[in-house]
Amino acid sequence: MQTFTYIFLAFLLASTLVQIYLSLRQKQHVSTHRSAVPAPFADKITLDEHQKAADYTLAKGGVGRIDLLIGLVVLLAWTLGGGLEWLDQQWRSFGWGDLYTGTAVIISLILIGSLLDMPLSLYRTFVLEERFGFNKMTPATFLMDLLKGAALSLLIGIPVVMLILWLMESAGSLWWLYAWAALTAFSLLMTWAYPKFIAPLFNKFSPLEEGEVADRLNALLTRTGFNSKGVFIMDGSRRSAHGNAYFTGFGKNKRIVFFDTLLKHLTPAQVEAVLAHELGHFKRKHIVKGMALSMIMTLTGFAVLAWLMGQTWFYTSLSISQPSTYMALLLFVLVSPAFTFFIGPIMAWWSRKHEFEADEFAAQQSSGTELIAALVGLYKENASTLTPDPWYSAFYDSHPPAAIRIAHLQQQTD
Repeated sequence: MQTFTYIFLAFLLASTLVQIYLSLRQKQHVSTHRSAVPAPFADKITLDEHQKAADYTLAKGGVGRIDLLIGLVVLLAWTLGGGLEWLDQQWRSFGWGDLYTGTAVIISLILIGSLLDMPLSLYRTFVLEERFGFNKMTPATFLMDLLKGAALSLLIGIPVVMLILWLMESAGSLWWLYAWAALTAFSLLMTWAYPKFIAPLFNKFSPLEEGEVADRLNALLTRTGFNSKGVFIMDGSRRSAHGNAYFTGFGKNKRIVFFDTLLKHLTPAQVEAVLAHELGHFKRKHIVKGMALSMIMTLTGFAVLAWLMGQTWFYTSLSISQPSTYMALLLFVLVSPAFTFFIGPIMAWWSRKHEFEADEFAAQQSSGTELIAALVGLYKENASTLTPDPWYSAFYDSHPPAAIRIAHLQQQTD
């Protein structure tokens, strides 16, 4: 084994041990606080509801640890175990050029990975989510989603993969800059196209009907100066009892989407407060900042890949005998998470900061009290734990812990 092999193994081991440690901390913390509802929620959430959230969190954590260990074994099998080398040689035997061989290797790797993920995906949907009353998906819907997703991935993914590989092979020393520009343009196109052309393949979207909710939301949109293609209701209840709301698209193709499950549990005033929070992300330019950060990170990644592509040790250290552009790309995608894992807390902190800012906007434009009531309702209906481990939350949670978020909102309403 070479020096980079040991470096990769060290980072992989460190990140895996930290993830297991944090998961076990979460398990211990949630279990310890399972017996009593936290004081700020004592008059809003029953003990049974609190314990359901704790049990749901513990069950998901157990599956997550299994998934982590399986992922570790699969990654080592693909790299140091020679799996990628074997897959590469199988496709090379057809005698195609690097562009077609590379595309075949990458697509087949993704398909094999999807098959390996299937058992846990089925377990999560039809056992874990079913046990806690969240799954509404039938086997037929699951299969249809799977087939649609696979067809869409192939239809969109193959041209994109071929374009990136062609640029890597043909665009000279600045290929990484051209590839970044192409991928950025494609991402923007998909962001624009998703709400109108892709999402309707999986869900039904209906315009919000006239009534008190519509009146409140339209008034909020008017006074905040937000223009969109409208407010839509998504039939999320076809697949899950979880509720949510989100923005999608950009430019003139922006849409506001509420899950139908969300509207069933919130009052009109609470729905308005939730929308005000989502508008806060737009008005505070969180979406633009997020896109800019993603572009910077992608550009940095391509630049690093361009350097690694010319280093023979990058291939041989990971059990690849024949260097190629497509194998450099695959290896980079597979091993980089081990090296970037520890920036996770920074990204989570940044996201939580944005959530606080969006909450502040909602309290100014709508009602902080109603947003608190809506959040408590969401915690209850989604069985979100009220007592996450602080370290676990700092590493992973894109939203502030419930108690901290509610306390911050109460300060805005005082």
